[in-house]
Amino acid sequence: MTSQAKNPDEYINEVPDERKEAIIKLRETILKNLPKDFKETMSYGMIGYVVPHDIYPSGYHCDPKLPLPFMSFASQKNSINFYHMGIYANLELYNWFISEYAKFSKKKLDIGKSCMRFKKQEDIPFELIGELVKKMSAQDWILTYESAFKK
Repeated sequence: MTSQAKNPDEYINEVPDERKEAIIKLRETILKNLPKDFKETMSYGMIGYVVPHDIYPSGYHCDPKLPLPFMSFASQKNSINFYHMGIYANLELYNWFISEYAKFSKKKLDIGKSCMRFKKQEDIPFELIGELVKKMSAQDWILTYESAFKK
């Protein structure tokens, strides 16, 4: 479900009432822990966090007109999804998250390359996501991105 919202507040207003509290809490958790130099924006129909062009002029290699994406989240049809490119590009960070997740939940984590899907709002490990958000600065992400994706 891709949103046409122009800004994060507009996006949140579109979220079904039963998910609104979790989406607001997820956004607050991210903003509270977000390292400087990342910017909140709408990205691919989701609330996203990017390295803006004034910090990384090259932009995203798939479309240099776009800022470098890093994280995003969305209310999808069957779940709330949280995307973090750092865990996709950095195996050490991925392994840290997986091992820490076990301390927050007995349920199996539904995770893809960079996407975590939470079917139930009460399963979202907000504290752990806050810790993950803090782990990588914009400069760390640029270095990781360039070594992992840019050829």
